[in-house]
Amino acid sequence: MSDFDIVIVGGGIAGASLGARIAGKARVAIIEAEEHCAYHSTGRSAAFWLAHYGGTPIIPLSVASRPLLEEGWPSGERSLLRRRGAIVIGREYRALWDAMSVETDKAPRRIELKRNGLEQQIPGLREGWDFGLDDPSCADIDVAALHAACLAAFRRAGGQVLTSMGLRSARRWGERWAIDAGDSQITAGTIVNAAGAWADAVAEKCGAPAIHLKPYRRTIVQLRVGRTGLADLPLVIDGHGRFYFKGESDNRVWASPHDETASDPCDAAPEEIDVARAIDFFETVVDWPIEAVERKWAGLRSFTPARVPAYGFEPDTPGFFWCVGQGGFGIQTAPAASSIAASLLLREEPQEFVAHIDSSVYAPRRYDRS
Repeated sequence: MSDFDIVIVGGGIAGASLGARIAGKARVAIIEAEEHCAYHSTGRSAAFWLAHYGGTPIIPLSVASRPLLEEGWPSGERSLLRRRGAIVIGREYRALWDAMSVETDKAPRRIELKRNGLEQQIPGLREGWDFGLDDPSCADIDVAALHAACLAAFRRAGGQVLTSMGLRSARRWGERWAIDAGDSQITAGTIVNAAGAWADAVAEKCGAPAIHLKPYRRTIVQLRVGRTGLADLPLVIDGHGRFYFKGESDNRVWASPHDETASDPCDAAPEEIDVARAIDFFETVVDWPIEAVERKWAGLRSFTPARVPAYGFEPDTPGFFWCVGQGGFGIQTAPAASSIAASLLLREEPQEFVAHIDSSVYAPRRYDRS
């Protein structure tokens, strides 16, 4: 029998970053059903930091996280960002209105581009793509390094990572949870549900009400193309949200049809129709001949009904804490989101760098869950 103050269910970026925040302040374990952490969404992310991504509730988390990602939080060894830049493109100026609609004093401003400016940054751009918005602040995130640093910090502070250990059931006895994790029996004062697409299933096993999380599949393909000099190509995003692509190496790109296909929680795999759509969209934008589809993969992005992450205790289930619904922005918001979640979980004052963010926006009961 193992006893902890807090057990975090799920070892992806949500659980790992929260664990890095709290391990030195309590006896904490992360339990992960897979053989290693970050097997699903976190390990399949083509993550980038994009200030306006996710809309108004997400921007404060992204902006607050940027300095920590630049500093290499939590290890501080090196920056986790690589400057890339992003360009939203449209055939008509009106197609950019949605992309322009979210503005904030804290997020970087975007620069309007006409055809000549677009051609300078996207060589081989096909006719008709005449309008764009340039966001030079966009950067790639080293997801593997961030996740590994969080787990390393967690372990250094005394946290335990227990893999191949899925939560089968949990019962509340007085002030403690009795957790059945297969061959292991665990007790804890608090369960943190950071199980991503499986979060509602975990809640059910704990006797907690569902949060009605919706997992959606996202597909990415790696293309080898007949053009070189693409390693620093900006992230190119369709103004209508139908596709994006970015340079991956000298003559390779990653492309996505920006799909959001509803899915049950699963080991997601790409479907050929989505791969074909990614290629078709790509070919409508640039004249680069495709030489090979070298890789293709898919991951699940999970959203609450409000499409805003949920951080906080479940009012109807003592000792049950939500840390879910990160959608496609869980990586770029991890430093700030984990700080807010940690202050709520430990009932501490928020850290200064997130003190201006209204944490009630992320309360699990902020919308109808009937």
